[in-house]
Amino acid sequence: MWHDRVPSHKAARYRAFLIERALPDYRSVPGNVSARVLERQDGEVTHFITLTMWDSMAAIRGFAGADVEIAKYYPEDDEFLLEFEPRVQHYEMVGHAGD
Repeated sequence: MWHDRVPSHKAARYRAFLIERALPDYRSVPGNVSARVLERQDGEVTHFITLTMWDSMAAIRGFAGADVEIAKYYPEDDEFLLEFEPRVQHYEMVGHAGD
């Protein structure tokens, strides 16, 4: 799970970037099960959470590199992000309902 914040006036363009470039990038990595983006506007700032599911830590390393907690950024992020959070968070799924 990774969190980012953008100025709300850039949110639509950033959402399009995530859908057109970042999500397909995640999905192209063997072992990626799903990639989703959550969005919440909070006045002048819009929050995005990228939530990906992987079948193993080895698959995450295939995307992120050896240190899976270091956030991966795209060159385009410079145009949008208010800050660059250095780390992502990993959770182990212990249950779910539905697809």
